[in-house]
Amino acid sequence: MALEVVTRFPPSPTGTLHIGSARTALFNYLYAKQHGGRFLVRLEDTDRERSKKKFEEDILSDLDWLGIHHDGAVLRQSERTDRYAQHLETLIENGSAYSAEPSEKGSGHVVRFKNPNARIAFTDLIRGEVTFNTTELGDFIIARSEREPLYHLAVVTDDIESDVTHVIRGEDLISSTPRQILILEALGATRPTYAHIPLILAPDRSKLSKRHGAVSIGEYRAMGVLPGALINYLALLGWHPEDDRELFSLDELLETFDLTRVQKGGASFDMEKLKSINRTYLEKLSDREFLEQAQTRLPEPILKLSEAHRARFELLLPLLRERIEIFSDITRMADSGELTYFFETPSYSKEMLVWKEDSVETTRSHLERVVVLLEPLSESAFTYETAKSAVWEYARAAGRGSVLWPLRIALSGRERSPDPFQIASIIGKEETLERVHHAIKLTS
Repeated sequence: MALEVVTRFPPSPTGTLHIGSARTALFNYLYAKQHGGRFLVRLEDTDRERSKKKFEEDILSDLDWLGIHHDGAVLRQSERTDRYAQHLETLIENGSAYSAEPSEKGSGHVVRFKNPNARIAFTDLIRGEVTFNTTELGDFIIARSEREPLYHLAVVTDDIESDVTHVIRGEDLISSTPRQILILEALGATRPTYAHIPLILAPDRSKLSKRHGAVSIGEYRAMGVLPGALINYLALLGWHPEDDRELFSLDELLETFDLTRVQKGGASFDMEKLKSINRTYLEKLSDREFLEQAQTRLPEPILKLSEAHRARFELLLPLLRERIEIFSDITRMADSGELTYFFETPSYSKEMLVWKEDSVETTRSHLERVVVLLEPLSESAFTYETAKSAVWEYARAAGRGSVLWPLRIALSGRERSPDPFQIASIIGKEETLERVHHAIKLTS
C-alpha cells in the first residue's frame, strides 16, 4: 500500500515571509494536495533570541491570505526539546554520535555525529541523481549539549515523527541533505524523496533584494496585490506548463502543476510581470469588489467628503480600473493630486489655459462656445459620449488643441489628466459648466 504523501514548510519566525519562502510553501502545498496528501507547517523557532511571536503570526496570516492552508496543528520546535533529546540519546547509544569537546555555550559537551565517510547518493525530483562524498564533512556537531539539538538533528526528528515523505525546498539547502540522510539512516528511518527548487534571482541574475522589488508577502498585501495574482506569479517562478499559458487560479494549478517541470536554473523576479498579472486579476473583480478595495486606498480628506462626492467616486471606478496595476496606485494618484480635481474645483493660472500661440481672447472665445454647446444637454443625459459629441465637431474645425486644452485645464487644473470628457462625465453637467465659467472669468 502506497504511503500517504506528506510535505512540510518550516519557516523560521525570525522575520517575515518573503517571496522565495512563499513559493516553497506553494510548491509543497500543490504537490501534497495533488496526491491526496497532507501539507504541514512547522515553525523552526529554536533561536529564542530572534524568534518573535509577531513574525509567527504574520507568517501564518500571510499563508492563509494566499490560500495555502496547512493540515493539522502547527508544530513548534521550541516545544519538542524532549523528542530531540530522545533521538540524540538513541544515536549515542547505537554508536552513531558521541559526546565531544566542552560546549562554548551553556553547560556540558557538544555532541558530534560519527561520520562513516560514505558516499551519499539520492535521486532529486528536479536535479536527477545527486552524489556527495561525506568525508569532507568530518564528524559534524548535531547538538550543543544533550539538551540542545542543532538544526540537522531537529529537522530529521521532525520529519521522521511527522511521516514526511517529500522534502521540497530551495537549492541553497541541498548541501544539508547528506548530513540529514546520515542522521536518518543512523536512526533507522526511511529517506524522504527530495526536490531542490531553484533560487529566485534578480533580473540581472544577481542575488534578489528589496531594490529589485522583492519584499515580504505582507508588503505585497499592503501594496494591494491580489492573492490570486501573487499565487499565479509565484507558480511561474521556475516552473512552466506544457503550453504558453500564464494565468492559473490555485484550483487550476492543482490540476496543472507538475514538480518535474520545475527548471534547474534560477528564476528571475520581475516586478513589472507581477503587476501585469495583477492587472488582469483586477479586471476580473466585480464592481462591488473593486469599490470595496479601492475605498480603502483613499486619503482621509476624500473619505470625509459628502455623500454626493462619495457617489462621484463610484463613477470614477472605470477610469481607475484603466489606470492602475495595483491598488496602492490609487493612493499614489491621490497623494500626487491626480484625484483631487474630481472632488474639488482646481486652481490654476490664466496662462495655463492658453494653448501654444493662441491669445487669451481666443481661448475665452473657445470656452464660451463650449458652454453654448454643452448647455442644451440635460444633467441625466450628460455622459462621456454626449459631451464629446456636442463639442467634437467644433474642436475639429477650430483646432482640437485650441479647444480641448483650455477645457482640460478648466476641469482639472493639470497639464496631464484623463480626457476632459471623462472628467466632465464624472463631475456632471452643473459642475462642468461652473468650472468652465470660472475659466472664462479668469480670462476676462
